[in-house]
Amino acid sequence: MELDELDLTSAESKATYQEIKDYVLKEHGLKVSSLYISQEKRKCGIEVGENYNLTKSEESRQPKCSVEKEKAIMDALEHFGMI
Repeated sequence: MELDELDLTSAESKATYQEIKDYVLKEHGLKVSSLYISQEKRKCGIEVGENYNLTKSEESRQPKCSVEKEKAIMDALEHFGMI
């Protein structure tokens, strides 16, 4: 067996947003949104896709993730080896 066969591709090493949501719900009993996951991934320097559903109003504000949910998402990112 070649070493190349054991190497993970970048896509294989990343968890989907749904997998992260499921893990957080199972392990921490919290429901988290894709927005919160995206915010935490950005804090860690993980590249996230561009959001095409941007609001037209410049006065709109994004909700901020609670500390409890932030810790749960960070745990999930560590669990999946993303950080």
